[in-house]
Amino acid sequence: MQQALKEPARRVVGARQVLRAVSEGKIREVYIARDADPFVTRPVMDACETVGVRIMEMDTMALLGAACGIEVKASVAGLLK
Repeated sequence: MQQALKEPARRVVGARQVLRAVSEGKIREVYIARDADPFVTRPVMDACETVGVRIMEMDTMALLGAACGIEVKASVAGLLK
């Protein structure tokens, strides 16, 4: 699944974008960095638990950003359905 994170058409990156996509029912799986600020990640986790979206954890924001093929850190990313 992490390979799919590199394809921009199949993923969204960032807490706000993922939260919006989860609420619209467009996400099948969410990746959250363990070292991300809970203030940022908690609303996404709550929304995922509410609608039944699977949550996967990555060790660091840097690893999640690299998995997404972007040059910056990422706290949250989601795979589109």
